[in-house]
Amino acid sequence: MTDTQNRDAASTQADPGRMADAIRFLAMDAIERVGEGHQGVPLGMAEIATALYRDHLRFDPADPLWPDRDRVILSNGHGSMLLYALLYLAGYKKIGIEQIRTFRELGSHCAGHPEYDPAAGIEATTGPLGQGIANAVGMAVAEARMAAEFGRDLVDHRVWAFVGDGCLQEGIGQEAISLAGHLSLGRLTFLWDDNRITDDGATDLSISENVPARFRAADWHVVEVNGHDAEAVSAAMSVVREDPRPSLVACRTIIGKGIPRVEGQRGGHSARLFRKDTDAARKALGWDHPAFSIPDDLLSAWRATGTPGGRSRSDWLARLDAHPAAAEFRRRISGARAESWRAPLDAYRTHAAAMALAQPTVASSGDVCDALAATVPEMIVTCADLEAPTNHKRSRSAFTARDGGGSYLHCGVREHLMGAMVNGMAAHGGVAPVSVTYLAFSDYERPAMRLAALMGLPSIFVFSHDSIGVGRNGPTHQPVEILAAFRAMPNMLTFRPADAVETAEAWEIALERSDGPALLALTKQSVPALRRDGGDNLSRRGAYVLAEADGARAATILATGSEVSVAMAARDLLAARGVSVAVVSMPCWELFETQDTAYRNAVLGEAPRIGVEAAMRFGWDRWIGSDGAFVGMSGFGASAAAETLYAHFGITAEAVAAAVQS
Repeated sequence: MTDTQNRDAASTQADPGRMADAIRFLAMDAIERVGEGHQGVPLGMAEIATALYRDHLRFDPADPLWPDRDRVILSNGHGSMLLYALLYLAGYKKIGIEQIRTFRELGSHCAGHPEYDPAAGIEATTGPLGQGIANAVGMAVAEARMAAEFGRDLVDHRVWAFVGDGCLQEGIGQEAISLAGHLSLGRLTFLWDDNRITDDGATDLSISENVPARFRAADWHVVEVNGHDAEAVSAAMSVVREDPRPSLVACRTIIGKGIPRVEGQRGGHSARLFRKDTDAARKALGWDHPAFSIPDDLLSAWRATGTPGGRSRSDWLARLDAHPAAAEFRRRISGARAESWRAPLDAYRTHAAAMALAQPTVASSGDVCDALAATVPEMIVTCADLEAPTNHKRSRSAFTARDGGGSYLHCGVREHLMGAMVNGMAAHGGVAPVSVTYLAFSDYERPAMRLAALMGLPSIFVFSHDSIGVGRNGPTHQPVEILAAFRAMPNMLTFRPADAVETAEAWEIALERSDGPALLALTKQSVPALRRDGGDNLSRRGAYVLAEADGARAATILATGSEVSVAMAARDLLAARGVSVAVVSMPCWELFETQDTAYRNAVLGEAPRIGVEAAMRFGWDRWIGSDGAFVGMSGFGASAAAETLYAHFGITAEAVAAAVQS
């Protein structure tokens, strides 16, 4: 029996309209108490949410982290009280009534927008519109990938996303619709709050297209219903289960339903509510209970919605215990790596050092990624139509509508979606997602990368073509300012490795990390081998002395990435002139910042410092001091051969040597 067929009598016999009103009054009372919030979503989607939780959702509040639970994403995250009301009513322990009362207050689990806390039932941080539905696409990919490997006995859940007009107006929304349809992600359902109102007013101020037709054109299954008829919505949800395509349930609703002053009006979105509004709603809906009080019979009905999921979880645990791949499944879900996962990294570092491997660091990254396919089988690589120049597919097969077991996903030119999908996969668990594109295109991914850092997700973002070394493609593809922006982002590890050995070290650290994302900025152009040792991971400390001065330091040259070899060449020039300098490689500033003071002082030294990077100076004064010299970029690049550009912009060994001697 499915969860849908095995619903508890207490929930199925309760009036769905009254169950929906329980959502409405918790939401409006919390919003009225704090004096701000967005009532449009919880009041307008109450019946939709009731139909989902009462009749269809596979969940167990007693174990919010059950791996085979359905995932629910509130993409229209401004309507967060819809989610919080549902979690309280369903019985999630972390969302008690005091959390509802303290909505939007410091320390409450009920923040202004949902903040990632799966133990509380909050599957993703949402609020920037469109991110949530793209996360949902990533979760559906993770579900399909794991089902292909472990079978439906262990992986048999769905992904549901509450979606607003704004989510579908954002460009990322169309990217999500297009790719999800192409991949036939049949476990994915969007529940669209079609209220035809935005913050500015009616949606026809800015759009006139037939939204369901957009989904149909992308090969989605579409059902259109009255969003305030819980039984009709539930019937639509039953239908979508039988269709192999992703589904849109287009629910025609009235924004702010239940509050006479704002119902169906622009103010229904987020106009301030007053006590007179909640009093008027109580009168209009016949709700005679005080604020934050739910009648026992309704609360019991709501608490019973998780009972079928509890039974399903018990059955699932028995199947897991008997499954031959139980240990591997548990490892994947825990996020731990296999015992011998580092072996290919160790071998690669040894090989690269012994062979003095000189090649682009993006090629080294591709080598590492391919070598890890055997020992990190949970890895799934996504790429935005740049398979050939980034070269991270190699032995991997493609994830497709026909083969959910592939570990390389062709995203097309959809960088924003790709970044948010990676976050969805990471939040889902069981897979290790990586995205690959050019660094100049990271601006398309930035909103997703920021949310990865905010959620503390172990997403990995690999970027090639990281500087003016791109060459003749010119300044549009030469990201001189982007490193500084990511280094300013909290909880983001930004790596710029100097050679093949450092690239392997960066990958090792990124794959070890469980509490935040990592970025690898890699070269298009070849770089020489600098590290001739393949032993300890020196990049763990963020920066280290690559070459000490022969005697007292006259200066310390600090560099990253491809410019470390420039610094080493400058060191040789200066040595010939009797000037002794040290060269420090700084692959990750953030890790260096966490080192003890004694180590940082020993690396930086007391001599004058010179920074070298084919990027803007912004941020470098932290390490070289305001009076330190910097050899790098002061503006955008140009179109010419890479070596011509380095000479043109003065990023040369001679220029670094001159800066030292000056």
